[in-house]
Amino acid sequence: MNEHHLSEAAAKGARARQLLESDLLAAAFKGLEDSYTAAWRATTIDDVGAREKLFLAINIVGKVRDHLTAIVTNGRLAEAELRQLAETAERKRRFGIL
Repeated sequence: MNEHHLSEAAAKGARARQLLESDLLAAAFKGLEDSYTAAWRATTIDDVGAREKLFLAINIVGKVRDHLTAIVTNGRLAEAELRQLAETAERKRRFGIL
């Protein structure tokens, strides 16, 4: 990856980290999961379609959280790679290797 793409990934990771650390987003995820779970438990035995839809909804909330977590992880990796590139460039500069 070039430095531009690494910088973009690092910035996206930082934004995703801020979102995941947000009390508002955490409350939204929890509220959705709780309401979907309550609705799922309230279905009748014959309402298979509704249970399946609610089960999918619960899992989608988790997938969104997992996706944001993956962006954070990729951002951290990009930050580490950018640091390594900067250190390598500094060593080359110190020793006159261009």
